[in-house]
This record gives sequence, structure tokens and C-alpha cells, in this order.
Amino acid sequence: MDSYSAPLRDMRFILDKLVNLEQIAALPGYEDADPDLVYSILEEADKFAGGVLAPLNKVGDTQGCRLENGQVILPDGWKEAWTQFAESGWIGLSLPPELGGQGLPKSVWAPVWEMYYAANIGFTMGPYLNIGQTEALEAAADEALKARFLAPIVSGEWACTMCLTEPQAGSDLSVVRTRAEPAGDGSYRLSGQKVYISYGDHELTENIVHLVLARLPDAPEGIKGISLFLVPKYLVNEDGSLGTRNDIKAVSLEHKMGMHGSPTCTMVLGDDGGATGYLVGELNRGIQTMFIMMNDARFSVAVQGPGLGERAYQMALAYARERVQGRCAVTGKTGQPILQHPDVRRQLLDMRTRIFAMRTLVYTSAAWFDQARHHPDEAVAAKARRYIDLLMPVLKGWNTETGNGVCDDAIQVFGGMGFVEETGVAQHYRDSRVTRIYEGTTGIQANDLVGRKVLREDAVTLRELINELRQTAQQSAAVNALAPWAAGLADGVDQLECATNHLMAWGKEGFADVLAAAVPFLHLSGIVVASWRMLQAGEAARAALAAGEAQTDYLEGVISLVDFWFATYAPQAAAHARTVLAAGCVAKAGEGAFLS
Repeated sequence: MDSYSAPLRDMRFILDKLVNLEQIAALPGYEDADPDLVYSILEEADKFAGGVLAPLNKVGDTQGCRLENGQVILPDGWKEAWTQFAESGWIGLSLPPELGGQGLPKSVWAPVWEMYYAANIGFTMGPYLNIGQTEALEAAADEALKARFLAPIVSGEWACTMCLTEPQAGSDLSVVRTRAEPAGDGSYRLSGQKVYISYGDHELTENIVHLVLARLPDAPEGIKGISLFLVPKYLVNEDGSLGTRNDIKAVSLEHKMGMHGSPTCTMVLGDDGGATGYLVGELNRGIQTMFIMMNDARFSVAVQGPGLGERAYQMALAYARERVQGRCAVTGKTGQPILQHPDVRRQLLDMRTRIFAMRTLVYTSAAWFDQARHHPDEAVAAKARRYIDLLMPVLKGWNTETGNGVCDDAIQVFGGMGFVEETGVAQHYRDSRVTRIYEGTTGIQANDLVGRKVLREDAVTLRELINELRQTAQQSAAVNALAPWAAGLADGVDQLECATNHLMAWGKEGFADVLAAAVPFLHLSGIVVASWRMLQAGEAARAALAAGEAQTDYLEGVISLVDFWFATYAPQAAAHARTVLAAGCVAKAGEGAFLS
């Protein structure tokens, strides 16, 4: 029952009708990304996800990872899967050809990696780190470091980590204590401890390249005194061969709620004189470089929302088709699968609709990445960059909250059997729960949205987006078949604008009230932006039907999803807006003694 098959029809529909792959392929540098090639890649990725990664998902969950004699042991099949993954070129899918990658658009990367996260997120966490580190090194490392490290990272010959967090420094990196001292030969000696390091140690590859945040003894206090260093597990000689073991090691593994196949390590540097590290970028500017990797990681986590939700949905749907229980309230028949029960059908339609909405946002954002990097018209590229910057916290926060909710609902479809580990559906909920936490919790994303993306820039980009959404609603309102959806979008845009005006009016003077409203505002933003893309998906489906395109049943199904969205989710924008307006009483109540 717990198999996985990629939702290729949804992926193709969104890429074709909303993203417009032909326009992406017309961008300089993306000429090879024609739709036929892209759809062939998706089919191959589906085979790899379903045939190689998905069968290992439960293996990783039940076996987990262990630390034996200082060595991290991963689940059975992990090493073989890594070798196949690397040799197939999946790591370099969207990385530049000059680095050994394939140079394909982010619009292709997003659906491919959605499949891999859905099939086996515990495994996929590992190779993803190579992508983020490549982008950070490409942007900030000197030519010598690039020449020595980038090729084996892109090929998957070596693995990567990012080492930020310390016991006293979770989200607040300004209090990082790991020390780096000049060694006199251009390198540095690092000492300290890092925690929650995904894939901090293993034997999948012959070397692991760590990016480590550390502070020089004379560095300024706070965030402005942190530098970034490359610290390999094994030192690398000038000819590229491996040298001696570096002074960095895993000393313990976390026992986690989920993602048991992904080792989460506590790393110690400097037990034997100091780990050799090499400066990446400028001294005391490590946070700026690391944020290149972190921002890409946040988008990657946003992709995990529809991925894990899809896996759980497929499992719930299969169970509902097979499980016979009770008397159907509509037909009065017994001996029918629970899929015939109206409330079960509602739950499944609810899950399917939310997954589709998340997917539209992820692929739309991927296209903005492509435009920002390659569009020849700087005005178009700049607009894409503004929208990415504004909506990244919404993507990460709203998608993971929504995806986790879908996984939760899958357990409900199973009923009592969903609470029994034997069925396997609980794993998807356990695995998805951390997506709302790592790479910045939903609260941190919401504070970033309100504080940096709205207040700091006087809501300029947000108002630009609101105007674009309003124009879409007005244009669609003139078409009878689209008018009900347009009215739903228009109401959501009004609610978002009202909430934005409220936040701007409070501003810095009422900052506590503003932050108390941040998470509801994030949810409001997610729903309204999703409504925008859902309306356009419905419009595209209607146009395809009118043009006589094939797959009539599928296109009518998309229209049903859009109907359901505007009947059930779009109206929730008003509730979130009211919560934003009432945030003052929330902040005041939070000061009360009853919380003591």
C-alpha cells in the first residue's frame, strides 16, 4: 500500500499552463529545456523515486541510524542508492554546466525533487545539501577552493553539511561560540561544538565537506563577527587526493520523532589541536554567505510540503478504496469501501486540493527563480527577485504547515489503524512534522515576513503584488464562468490589503502587536496568493476544455479542485484577517499572569 507514483498529470498541467515551460526554455541558458525533454526527465525521476527510493523509506524509518565506534551507520540500501543517485546526475540537475551540472531550470528541479522528498525524505536530505553548498561556494569561495572542492561535490563523489547551530545558538546565530584562529599558513584552526547537523557523518562518500560558522578571537560581538569556513572530513591535497583525517567528528546522534534514516549529529571540532578550515568569503561576513545556502534550503523545505502531503494522500486514497466498514449513509448499502462515505470523500478531496494549491505556489516560485537569474529584461528579472524575497517566508511557512496538516488528515482517513505504526501512514506525519521547524520555524518565517519584507520596505513589494492579484480578479470577473472564483479572490485581496494597512499603521510603535499578528498574517498571505494561482489554474483548465484538448476527465477534475478551494479555503482569508486586526488583545493577554 505504501508505494509512490509521481502525480505527473498535475506536474505537467502546472508546468504547461501556469509556469509556461516554453517561455522558460526561451530564456538565455535554458534553450535545452524544451517541454519534451522536461517531461522525459520527469518520467525518469518518477521511475527512480518509485523504484529505488520509495522502497527504502520504511527501511530507513525502522532501522534508523546508529553510532558505533565513532562511525555513523546508515540504513541498509542507503549507500547503493546514493551511488545510483550521484551517477544518474540528479545532484547537478540545476547546477551550472561549467561546474559539472546540467544547467536545467529551477522549474524542472522543483517537480523532480518533490518526487524524491515524497519517496524518501530521510535519504533525500543528504544529496540536497550538496546543491546548497555548491551555490554558496560558487558565490563566495576563492578560485583555489572552488577548483579543489566543487567538482566532487557536484558529482556526488563527496557529501556536504552546513554547521550553524550550537547548544546555546539555535535561531539566534549572533551567540555562536565556535572559535577559529589563524594557523599562519592561510588556513584556520577551529574548535567548538555544533548540534542538529544533518548527515554530519556517514560512510556514503569518501569525504564530507562541512561549512562551519565560527568566530575569530578579535571578531566583533554579535552577528557581525561571524565568519564562514570550509572544513573537510579528510584534508585534500593539492592534486585532489585525500590526506589525513581532520579534527572533526560526530560524538552523538539525536533520537528523533521522525526522519530516522537521516542522521542528525552532534559534531565536535578541535579535540586534537583544532580542525583545519579555510575561509569562505570575507572575514566577519559569514552570515551573508551562509544565507545563500539557507534561503535555497528554505525553498527546498517548501517543496517538501506538497511532496510529503502527496505521499500521505496516495496512501490514504489506497486505503479508502480497500477498507470495508459500516453502512453508507447515502446508499444504505453495507460491504462498501469507506471511499463511498461522504465525509471520507470530503477529507480526500480536501487533501488533494491543498496539495494542488501548494504545488502551484512552488512551481510558480521556481519560475521566478529562473526569471531572476536569466531573463534578459532587467525589469522582469528584478520583479521576480522582489517576489521571491517577499514570498519566501510564506512559501516555507504556509507550505509546511499545510503539508503537515495533509499528513495528519491521512491518519484520520485510516481511523484507528492510522495510529498503529504497522500501517506506515504515521511515518509521513512524523517525518513532516519537522518541516515546520527546521530552516526557521513558522513563527520566525512570519516575523521575517512582517518585519523585514513588509515594515522595513513600507510594504512596497507587497502592494505591488496586491495590485497584480486585484487585476487578475477584475479581469476574471468579466467572464461569467470565472466570476464566482474572481469574487473569492477579490475578497481575499481586500482582506490582505486591510491587514497590511493595519500592520503599517501600528508599525514600530506597536511592534509587539505586529509580531503577535505575524503568523495569522502569513497564513492570510498564503491563502490569498494560492487563491490567485488556483483561479488561474481553473481558467486554464476551462480554456483547455474549450479548445478540445484531451484528458477531459482530468481537466474537469482540476475545475472541481478549484471549486472546492474557493468554497472552503479562500473564505478563511477573512478569519485570518480578523485575527490580525485583533492581535493587540493577543499581545496584551500574553502579558497576563495566567501564563505564569
